Amino acid sequence: MYLTHFGMSEWPFSLTPNTDFYCALKPHHEAMEVLVTALNMGEGFIKVTGEVGTGKTLLCRKVLEHFTDYATVAYIANSYLNPNELRWAIAKELQINVDERAGQQVISQLIQDRLLELNQQQQQVVLIIDEAQCLSWDALEAVRLITNLETNSKKLLQVVLFGQPELDEKLSNKKVRQLRQRISFSYQLRAMTKSEVVHYIHHRLSVSGVSNSHLFGKNICLAIAKASRGIPRLVNILCHKVLLQSFGEGKNRVEHKHVNNAIKDTEDCERQRTAMLYVGTAVTLAAVAIVSFWRWSL
Repeated sequence: MYLTHFGMSEWPFSLTPNTDFYCALKPHHEAMEVLVTALNMGEGFIKVTGEVGTGKTLLCRKVLEHFTDYATVAYIANSYLNPNELRWAIAKELQINVDERAGQQVISQLIQDRLLELNQQQQQVVLIIDEAQCLSWDALEAVRLITNLETNSKKLLQVVLFGQPELDEKLSNKKVRQLRQRISFSYQLRAMTKSEVVHYIHHRLSVSGVSNSHLFGKNICLAIAKASRGIPRLVNILCHKVLLQSFGEGKNRVEHKHVNNAIKDTEDCERQRTAMLYVGTAVTLAAVAIVSFWRWSL
């Protein structure tokens, strides 16, 4: 499609989390520092929350890469699991051979034995659960129970929970107060600022091999920042759509009409735009009414 036209080696705005395009902006850099520090300190539970599309999964994969060399990492991407399925998933990630007929007590014991074995090998063990807001109450309790195993000096399993803000709501419930009290570090990802969006767009273009610095002008980037509300996923969607339009017209730079068309074609952005227009219209009508009343009073 437009890769050759713009001199790109790969898709710069793909929705697939690709750590090659990781941009260490302030929110993600701070989150990485919190995660690395907490895990190096041996803390039991760490939590990272953020709205949909703020880059949690990309950050999650970045953490996986960081600890792969000197830690055993169990990654659970699908959190729609009951306690039994969760134990099976953890056992599989820890490379435990489990008989299909094994009961849950047996699986729990095998997990504990494996954790002790890895500890003797001086291996750090980290369990990362993505989309953790989807865990049931029983599954959360199962995670807590698995982390009960410890030596005199440290936990044998550290847990990182990545989730949407609903995770905070779930953890505020008294049903999981024991788990909540074990969360020693947490971080909340925010959306990007306008200047961060500009840097983010140019960074991804640079990684993809684009040498044309005028492809996305600053005003174009700011328009995308406003429409996307600084949410990385929406930025990627809009940028991909404007590149398609520019390529279709045989042009070498993005124009404002391309951005406007992309916004109209992106439901989440258009809904926000419509809401803003409605608010603006309401404010204008209110101002007119006040002025008319004032004149009538005279």
